[in-house]
Amino acid sequence: MKITVDFEECLKDSPRFRATIEEVEGDVCELESKLDKLVKLCIGMIDAGKAYNAANKQFVSGIRELAQQSTKDEVIESSLTKFAESLQEMINYHTILFDQAQRSIKTQLQTFVKDDLRKFKEAKKQFDKVSEEKEAALIKNAQAPRNKQHEVEEATNILTATRKCFRHIVLDYVLQINVLQSKRRSEILKSMLSFMYAHLTFFHQGYDLFSELQPLMKQLGGQLDQLVVDAAKEKRDMEQKHSTIQQKDFSNDDTKLEYNVDADNGIAMEGYLFKRASNAFKTWNRRWFSIQNNQLVYQKKFKDNPTVVVEDLRLCTVKHCEDIERRFCFEVVSPTKSCMMQADSEKLRQAWIKAVQNSIATAFRDKGDEGEKLDRKSSTSTGSLDSGGEPKEKSLKGESALQKVLAIPGNTCCCDCGQPDPRWASINLGITLCIQCSGIHRSLGVHFSKVRSLTLDTWEPELLKLMCELGNKEINQIYEARREELGARKPQPGDPRHEVEAYIKAKYVDRRFVRRPSDEELRTKVVSLSKQEKRLSSSSEHLPPRAPPPTPKLRPGSNVSGQSAVASGLEARRDSLFCPDELDSLFSYFDNSSKLRSIKSADSGIQNSADGSREMLATTPSNNSLTDADAAETPPMAMPATLPPPSPCKEMVFYEPKEYSPGLQLYWASCARSLPDMAEALAHGAEVNWVNTEDEKRTPLIMAVQGGSLVTCEFLLQNAANVNQQDAQGRGPLHHATMLGHTGQVCLFLKRGANQNAADIDEKTPLAIAVEAANADIVTLLRLAKMNEEMREAEGPYSQSGDETYQDIFQDFTHMASNDPDKLNRYQQYDPQRP
Repeated sequence: MKITVDFEECLKDSPRFRATIEEVEGDVCELESKLDKLVKLCIGMIDAGKAYNAANKQFVSGIRELAQQSTKDEVIESSLTKFAESLQEMINYHTILFDQAQRSIKTQLQTFVKDDLRKFKEAKKQFDKVSEEKEAALIKNAQAPRNKQHEVEEATNILTATRKCFRHIVLDYVLQINVLQSKRRSEILKSMLSFMYAHLTFFHQGYDLFSELQPLMKQLGGQLDQLVVDAAKEKRDMEQKHSTIQQKDFSNDDTKLEYNVDADNGIAMEGYLFKRASNAFKTWNRRWFSIQNNQLVYQKKFKDNPTVVVEDLRLCTVKHCEDIERRFCFEVVSPTKSCMMQADSEKLRQAWIKAVQNSIATAFRDKGDEGEKLDRKSSTSTGSLDSGGEPKEKSLKGESALQKVLAIPGNTCCCDCGQPDPRWASINLGITLCIQCSGIHRSLGVHFSKVRSLTLDTWEPELLKLMCELGNKEINQIYEARREELGARKPQPGDPRHEVEAYIKAKYVDRRFVRRPSDEELRTKVVSLSKQEKRLSSSSEHLPPRAPPPTPKLRPGSNVSGQSAVASGLEARRDSLFCPDELDSLFSYFDNSSKLRSIKSADSGIQNSADGSREMLATTPSNNSLTDADAAETPPMAMPATLPPPSPCKEMVFYEPKEYSPGLQLYWASCARSLPDMAEALAHGAEVNWVNTEDEKRTPLIMAVQGGSLVTCEFLLQNAANVNQQDAQGRGPLHHATMLGHTGQVCLFLKRGANQNAADIDEKTPLAIAVEAANADIVTLLRLAKMNEEMREAEGPYSQSGDETYQDIFQDFTHMASNDPDKLNRYQQYDPQRP
């Protein structure tokens, strides 16, 4: 090691030493300035990189949207999707590069500046101070008079002590200088070398990624040359056609409008006409008229539903109108009304009059079609809107979800290649993945693997519990059971991408390493699961009946003559969305929520709050909640004094099936709440919507409802289970969850698009079942979902969010079902003290 300042020279405190110290101090000061500047520039580079990544993500999102818009062109859609995936991978690589820059440059150099340079500055302060003290002691010693012995002794003692202190301080200072000069070299080079290796990795990953993309790009390049030739040819053809049509004479174009009773689309004639309105102003509006299916209809816009002018042309007549100011008018008269219309020319008027007359004649010939109405298939109705759309979830994000998932045994390394510290997950398999393997899983398609980020995406509570129930260790025991037996090598971190991709496809797509069970093993497994289900069923408590709600009391001072007020109050309850007992169930959960404080319940009904958005919750009627007869007799949720237990489903009985299959294993494993056995059954080829024809056509999802586990239902739904598939009784999973009083499952199914209007063979909907069972929580959820669906339909096709109260309440029910399910069992617990 080269010594910057000599230790012996410092004890002499010579001018050479002072000059060297001054030079070193200046050099350290300049070093600190340069390092601070470099750190600031690094921070600016990282911020600019993050902004670039954010803009790049938006650009990739635009590419994906363009690909979705081009679904009719398979070449464009597939190519843009592949390009978007590759660019997304590059964004991920950029993110890793900037993280490494922050660790190697910013953090490491800042630590060097704050620790080592700070120690140098502290040592310099002590050195400067003791130097001044030594100089003062020398002066005082020189000025001591010869004849004053005590002053001489005092000055000599001070000088001796000061020199001793100076020697210690100066040696420490010189040591700090030499150590700093030595360490600066290693720290700077170590930081920059780490940064350069990060760049090397980044460009290597980018090269590998685009090397795989190069064959596709070459293929598209060859196709593009042909596309350019075809486009030029099409352009010439269209220009020629344009020139030919432009030379035609359009002066007599009106004569081309002809009546055609045999038109393929059922429209005998169509075109624009002016129509006189029936209002007091008699305004004229231009509309698109058509004669179709023995009716005269018109539209304002193509997407509008046709408005019927004449329901049956056989009952009308048509005539010229010459007694009004406008030209080319004619009138269609029916027994109930007349419609005045105007054509653009006399030829068009004659054509329309002739078309109406011909249509009347044709209708009389076809007497068999006397009662036929307008064919809805030829209308331009936009159709019903999808009422789906999950509310915004209070969900875990970032480090919280990462820590919980990585705490599962085996999850700290990638499930497929063993790369430590994974940041991605496959939610339908329940495994963690590194960034490279996650990209390969995405390329398999969502029917094999659904990939999410553990740090960037949000995680619903039920989904997080699903990840914690499985894990890499459990899944690898299934999907790699025969790997060593077959001599297949498992990839290691750093292996070429094509090798890892081949292994993953063999593992999950071909399922080459899954051990197929023998018939006897499968039979043993199914019988064991059925016995396990019986133990779970026998250990669960029988559901007792629920006590009736409190009877509304009159206010103090009311008398018999106040019965009309009570009657009006009951009428208000019938017209409201929730009765007071149901609102009590809401308040018992959400009494601290500011969003529900405005909903008040009174003895005579429900008061509306000043908040408009909350007023909807209290006043919007529920059209499908009860029948008219029920509503005329009793208010909603009027319950008898005693009710049978809400468990109408028959007891699960295991019987010897005709044959044992992976579908049967999935069937009983779903009821037994055994996720590893469910995953094993799917790996063996079980159909997730397998129907047990020997047990009322029930599915694994219905059996998961019987088992009472929210996580098993979520696992099946993530693996493409049909949430609306019905059994032989016409009951879907939502019916069964309602009958059993499983509030958390009801909430989950509604979020996943379950049809709450579906009726079973007894014509009962889930809402009717919940009302009979007096389960206010489930009634509340069903009515809230119905209200939200109606609000979305009323707001139009571009509405996305729905009511905020609906979203907030569903969020709280979701978290309660996953994290505190005991609260949702309150209607299954009998309290004799309840009034």
